[in-house]
Amino acid sequence: MKKQLIADIGQDENRVALLEDGELAEIYIERPDIDRLVGNIYRGKVCSVLPGMQAAFVDIGYEKNAFLYAGDIVARKEYSEDDDDHPHDVKNLNIADLVSAGQELTVQVIKEPMGSKGPRVTTNITLPGRHLVLLPDADYTGVSRRIEDEEERAKLKKIAEKLKPEGMGLIVRTASEGMEEEDFTDDLDFLLKLWENIKKKERSGPVPRCIHKDLSLVYRMVRDLFTRDIDKFIINDRNHYEKILELVDIVSPDLKRRVEYFARDVDIFEYYQLDSKLARALSRKVWLRCGGYLVIDRTEALTVIDVNTGKYVGRNNLEDTVLKTNMEAADEIARQLRLRDIGGIIIIDFIDMHDKEHQHMVLERLKQALKKDRTRTIVVGMTGLGLIEMTRKKVRQDLSSIMQMECPYCEGTGRLLVSDVNGKVQKPGDR
Repeated sequence: MKKQLIADIGQDENRVALLEDGELAEIYIERPDIDRLVGNIYRGKVCSVLPGMQAAFVDIGYEKNAFLYAGDIVARKEYSEDDDDHPHDVKNLNIADLVSAGQELTVQVIKEPMGSKGPRVTTNITLPGRHLVLLPDADYTGVSRRIEDEEERAKLKKIAEKLKPEGMGLIVRTASEGMEEEDFTDDLDFLLKLWENIKKKERSGPVPRCIHKDLSLVYRMVRDLFTRDIDKFIINDRNHYEKILELVDIVSPDLKRRVEYFARDVDIFEYYQLDSKLARALSRKVWLRCGGYLVIDRTEALTVIDVNTGKYVGRNNLEDTVLKTNMEAADEIARQLRLRDIGGIIIIDFIDMHDKEHQHMVLERLKQALKKDRTRTIVVGMTGLGLIEMTRKKVRQDLSSIMQMECPYCEGTGRLLVSDVNGKVQKPGDR
């Protein structure tokens, strides 16, 4: 599979697209007027403690107070690069025994603010590097779940245990597959120096304040996405291009030749036909190659995806028509979840299948297609009504929230009030 990263550095926003065989697979957008909080570390102050919710509100200097679960205060026994999005077990914890109003805490943002909710934070700090994630407060070693070869996992686990600083933890990242011990030393030294610098900043200064800000979009892409399976990293800004070369020369010198400067006097997204693909990624209806289609609807609580045969009538019998449509839909659903960055609870209404073997085939096809997704997903299974239940880790706002705004006339419902039998639309100013 041919993979490319296309970076568009603009005055109003920066965009990075991941292409797989020419198809838009992931899109990341960062604007100067919108602060990105995930990964940032703050010295905050507890404003209030809510025993009934086993949580506390923490002032980190943002317009909305951050939300801190009891399970995100105590050190966890187990970590993962792909950690889940759910509160950890708090049955035997009492938030009032862990924090108190007015107390100062060092916290890290793990989920962006969404809607009326403020950011979610944790006291379990993680510092990601190119090949390792440092866990300053956890005595633990682990290997990314995306490295599936058991022999390779055992080798990397052994290296992590040998390199692990006393009293701290390490996770080996996906990009480290195939590497040896000497490949990790520079990364570890950098992370230890970074943590030492954060601890110094923690000791003095006003509260609340930011004591560590994560990298900007393009440099995060170098750190997190620009691995050996990326064929090209193409960028349209000369200054960023030169800085990326310097960074890549430090973290992965063998990838330096894959970085290209886009010097053409045309819009880079237009040149690679990404604007039209991005517009389709915001559409409610998604057509399948066979002629069927998906309908994707988002609500406050969950996202619902409906599968329909559409124009596809099949050749042999109804069961084969339904199976083919559902199998193709499973692939496309996994692609759309990743592209649109849809998180939370997801319900999928595949076309009804009476054959148990066909149900199993579609479920397995969906699970297999979701393996391409770096964001953790859990397919719960099929309900008695034949609906597929699944969850996907929610960290950022989804694509539609970033690129679209709620209609001021219909208030996001997509419908306007009809005032008479002739179908005349009543506008807000008509009342």
